Amino acid sequence: MNGTLALDLGSSTTVVAWQAPDQAPRLLALPPYSADDPALVPSVLWLRAPDDPRPLLGQQVLDADLLEHAGPGLCRDFKRRIGATAEEAPDRADRAWLAPEAAAALLVQRLWQALPADVQPARLVLTAPIETYRGYRAWLQEMSRSLPVPEVALVDEPTAAAIGAGLPAGSRVLVVDLGGGTIDLSLVALEGGQGRAAPIAQLLRFAGRDLEPDRQALRTARVIGKAGLPLGGRDLDRWIAAALAPQQPPDAPLLQAAERLKCRLSACERDDEELLELVSVGGGSVPLELRLDRRRLEALLHQRGLLVELDALLEAVAAAARREGVDLARIDAVLPVGGSSRIPLIRRWLSERLPAVPLRGERPVEAVALGALALTPGVQLRDVLARGVSLRCWDRRSSHHHWHSLFLAGQTWPTERPLELLLACSRDGQEALELVLGEPLPEERGEVVFQGGLPVLRRRPAGSAAVQPWTTPLPPLPLRSPGRAGEDTLRLRFRIDPGGQLILDGEDLRDGEPIGPFNLGPVR
Repeated sequence: MNGTLALDLGSSTTVVAWQAPDQAPRLLALPPYSADDPALVPSVLWLRAPDDPRPLLGQQVLDADLLEHAGPGLCRDFKRRIGATAEEAPDRADRAWLAPEAAAALLVQRLWQALPADVQPARLVLTAPIETYRGYRAWLQEMSRSLPVPEVALVDEPTAAAIGAGLPAGSRVLVVDLGGGTIDLSLVALEGGQGRAAPIAQLLRFAGRDLEPDRQALRTARVIGKAGLPLGGRDLDRWIAAALAPQQPPDAPLLQAAERLKCRLSACERDDEELLELVSVGGGSVPLELRLDRRRLEALLHQRGLLVELDALLEAVAAAARREGVDLARIDAVLPVGGSSRIPLIRRWLSERLPAVPLRGERPVEAVALGALALTPGVQLRDVLARGVSLRCWDRRSSHHHWHSLFLAGQTWPTERPLELLLACSRDGQEALELVLGEPLPEERGEVVFQGGLPVLRRRPAGSAAVQPWTTPLPPLPLRSPGRAGEDTLRLRFRIDPGGQLILDGEDLRDGEPIGPFNLGPVR
């Protein structure tokens, strides 16, 4: 079946999601590389030799007890080192036989080869961090050229996570990412909302043709504040193993047993229920018993200072937010992502520190991949907009007209949800609102920069693209009663139907009476 495949390559876990036409999105099981439930792929490889033709990938490495095996054959934690300099990733030049880029590319290629026979992607959606990681984005684009798929799109991870959790465009969200090796807190403002165009994916390839990245600016969420710490779920597993078996070396079986205890306790309903894991150590015939309940786990995390560190990260983000005039207590949602975010102590800490902010964490591990699918509704794709559509509005402060973007070039249609816009009258006694639509024109201009003492001409996008009004004018939208200057009068909703027609409907805010629907004409 043709459809859209989303691939979220994570530092510790890779998620592959799939959506076929007229079906709900779902995670793809890719045995033997993925776990059983949920179908997640550990981001790890094991090679027996530098040119090993049959390396172990994902769950295979865990099943072979090689996850903590020291040696150049183990490739893990490679995401943050892809495209990074020595300053950005001091461990970039480690002893692994595969470079980070080669390890990640091999993982993606093997997962692609393991796709079920009835899964034939027409579009691949990739995810990337919101800032820095420029080399990582460039690597993603280069790597995707080797995959046989006609369309490739790119979305930023915080926006995808928020959309995957059901948050609307325009939201301000604290994304708390507790991954396998790092903790990252990011306060982001999603694009869209308040009459602005909703976020969309950046198309890297369309109809089998690579698109020029300079022609399409990547639209991402805006980072208001960010803080991180190189501490993650694997470190929590080591704490648990050291507390329960202090005399044993932290080998792979012991750490896996500690992780299973942590995950089981996260899903346990009672604080005092003691769980048991058996693990073979040292080749002995009698397994070692590991017993732990939630109270002891939380006491251990308190003792190790986890909440103190989280408080410091949250205060760093709050300070950055205050500089931007944003109060953390008034943001729209907190979004925990990553496996360790399921720990009840973490959820309770978030609820206590931000009691008035809704906590949205129904699917913390899968939210990014599912949101990536939502941002690229390829299963219903008819076309993409070549020019976009803008509405001319009157600005009372400047006493000038300006163009307000409704739909942007590159955006897919038909639209899944309409764009809402509130319009006010510009003068007292106004009896109709003028509707003037236009197409933003592509515009670039040159600038001279000096490289090595020599002037070089470089193209860059202009600050504000010109807009060409539609050749066929639209009739004014009559008001049932005269309006007053500055008073919100109409709520209008714009959408693009499957036939490529721009449809308008809405209601009069003063009496609630409906408006339309009206067919305003075709888009292109």
